Amino acid sequence: MTDVTPTIDTGAPELLVDLPSETGEGPLWHEENCCLYWVDIPVGRLFRYDPETGSNETVYRHDGAIGGYTFQQDGSLILFCKGGAILRLIGGETEPVVPEVEALRESRFNDVIADPEGRIFCGSMPLGGGSAHLYRLDPDGSLTLVFDDLTLSNGMGFSPDLKMMYLSDSNSRQIFRMDYDRKTGEVRNREVLITVPDEGTVPDGMAVDTEGNIWSARWDGSGLYKYSPEGELLGKVQFPVRKVSSVTFGGPNYDIAYVTTAGGKQRSMEEGMQAGGLFQIDLKTTGRPPFRSRIAM
Repeated sequence: MTDVTPTIDTGAPELLVDLPSETGEGPLWHEENCCLYWVDIPVGRLFRYDPETGSNETVYRHDGAIGGYTFQQDGSLILFCKGGAILRLIGGETEPVVPEVEALRESRFNDVIADPEGRIFCGSMPLGGGSAHLYRLDPDGSLTLVFDDLTLSNGMGFSPDLKMMYLSDSNSRQIFRMDYDRKTGEVRNREVLITVPDEGTVPDGMAVDTEGNIWSARWDGSGLYKYSPEGELLGKVQFPVRKVSSVTFGGPNYDIAYVTTAGGKQRSMEEGMQAGGLFQIDLKTTGRPPFRSRIAM
């Protein structure tokens, strides 16, 4: 089926790191370090890209998958890993926050996001054809099940006024909108805001800009898809790789979009010869700094 989505003219994406990562994901801008962090999920590598020098280094390697992570207010990181393990990384060493989640013993965490009060919403992959979950990790270290009926929990974001939360459910090809209570961390009134056509592509990571527009990375869709706050498809930014996995805003003014991709082990004309690389692009809009988690240890 031909994609008739209007193209957004932003110029060509710029390849920053030509690394054939298997599943590049989780880009986050670190304000103090002026660097972009990202992961290659299956091999458990956490990278740091320095725009000033153009260097990309591995800052930590886990013995299994890292599905997502957050920056802590105290300078450490919280890692969400295989088997449902949640770890705190500080000084190159890890310590357990939650040793494992029984429901994820044979699976792993996927995308996560910190909220403005220091909580973390953390999603999972499906297990053996079953459902995926969304949890909330509170600052006291308690883990609460939010949803148990997802297909593959993926990218999340908040509206600029922090009254709404968005959640991508990849295998159902849906992006949900929910009322979000900043005081309690509760989400209510989940509804389908966006349904991706059944064309073999699925919504992956996302970013919400300061105007409230949703930028959804499209796995197997070769691009970023822009939606209005009401869920209207506004256009597509074309990428030279098939598996566009996530996006975040960064740079001193949060006006640079950093985009991760996947499929580096299958580089080809179909997947793209730069598959798995890290890109940047000017989307002519801005984002905001990622919220910091505050999980007590």
